[in-house]
Amino acid sequence: MSPRRTVEQWVMAFNKADIQTLKSLYAPEAVNHQMPNTPITGRTAIGKMFKDEFAVAERHCIVVQIIEEGEWAVLEWRDLKDFRGCGFFHVIDGLIHTQRGYWDKLSFKQLYNIEGLKS
Repeated sequence: MSPRRTVEQWVMAFNKADIQTLKSLYAPEAVNHQMPNTPITGRTAIGKMFKDEFAVAERHCIVVQIIEEGEWAVLEWRDLKDFRGCGFFHVIDGLIHTQRGYWDKLSFKQLYNIEGLKS
């Protein structure tokens, strides 16, 4: 599966809050680093991160664009409240090995009226 197709599958699973499918898209020792937060390592820990995040606020990813270059796909996204960010996915043989997300944590907390969001 191409990096672009992997990210498209990721978006579909994310929008369904389908943690099992999300986990299956990551390599066993993958790293997910949402830049405002501490990196998460390993498929199981990444699944827990998604579970915790989905419990805090409703999440929805609207694709603005996906750019593919070699083993990388870049996802520019927005949500239903027009909060925006981007993610960089390093994909090898259809599995995400590294994901880096860039978004503004303070703006997210304010927009969604969230107190004490984990750092």
